[in-house]
Amino acid sequence: MINIVAVITANPGKRSEVLADFRAYLPTVLAEDGCIEYTAFIDTEGVSRIQTPIGADTFMVIEKWSNLETLKAHAVSASTATFAARIDPLLVSRVIHVLSPA
Repeated sequence: MINIVAVITANPGKRSEVLADFRAYLPTVLAEDGCIEYTAFIDTEGVSRIQTPIGADTFMVIEKWSNLETLKAHAVSASTATFAARIDPLLVSRVIHVLSPA
């Protein structure tokens, strides 16, 4: 299994708009061959000092793919290109970590 942690930072005040686009794109990704999980996360409020906040303009996407080939197919799909073109103008940064079990 391949795991992804994507750290996405929107332009100030644009996170909600990017997340709305993410939610619209979500069913397409979940239907892709090999997609096990594709979920967006934001900070949990009221956790205390044990948490390092990611901030009001940032969210993380946790992805799980059955193997590297299905992840690579997702990365070059037409739907991914369309989604990226729509949200890229709204982003400060996108950092993607591709991880394997240790």
